[in-house]
Amino acid sequence: MFFEFGIKDVIDIFLVAMMLYYIYRLMKESSSLNVFIGILVFVVFWLFVSQVLEMRLLGSIMDKLVSVGVIGLIVLFQEDIRKFLYNLGAHQRMRMLMKIFSTGKQEKTEHDKETIVPIVLACMNMSKRKVGALIVIERNSPLDEIVKTGDIIDANINQRLIENIFFKNSPLHDGAMIISHKRIKAAGCILPVSHDMDIPKELGLRHRAAMGMSQDGDCVVIVVSEETGAISTAIKGQFQLRLSAEKLESILTQELI
Repeated sequence: MFFEFGIKDVIDIFLVAMMLYYIYRLMKESSSLNVFIGILVFVVFWLFVSQVLEMRLLGSIMDKLVSVGVIGLIVLFQEDIRKFLYNLGAHQRMRMLMKIFSTGKQEKTEHDKETIVPIVLACMNMSKRKVGALIVIERNSPLDEIVKTGDIIDANINQRLIENIFFKNSPLHDGAMIISHKRIKAAGCILPVSHDMDIPKELGLRHRAAMGMSQDGDCVVIVVSEETGAISTAIKGQFQLRLSAEKLESILTQELI
């Protein structure tokens, strides 16, 4: 039995392939790859039973399971779905904002420089004294859920305040600091830890938390190692290690401005 195969079918297959690939990446980043493979096997089996073999009884039972399973998947992966939808909307919004506010770019750059320099100077001083630090800078995706895990500060970005928070005797020095909208929003926050096996073994828990946070969102994470004093950044699941003051300032300027 022959059937027509046109350009619309090619586009249809391409879009489905892209959707499956994106879901695969999303599940892999959230350590749910086995769940995705299980769902894929179930869907293929369901289509084979209902469409190819045309088994009415088994097909109807699996139809009911699929209809209920969709609701279960929404509940199970609500955080991933919300992040995907927010990133999709934020991407379009940022493009519009860049067009609308392009005339005020220099004023914004000068203002952002005032927030970047104190962070860089604080990181350099903590690096010299080998004081561990973990700083998360919000960009498009909100970090409200992470902020709730720590203590609210809501203060202007200040070099001395950053250093005091991460001072070894401070009760907040073990957690992460969250910077949002050019203010220190919270400290002592708990971050998701990455279980990626590719992370070098010499990197400690702070670096794993930084990697986990950068994989979950589009934030910029700065780490100061307590053992070596080395400064690193984690952005979109990628580390940049052993940074100088100039390099750190360059990265923050590029990523935040």
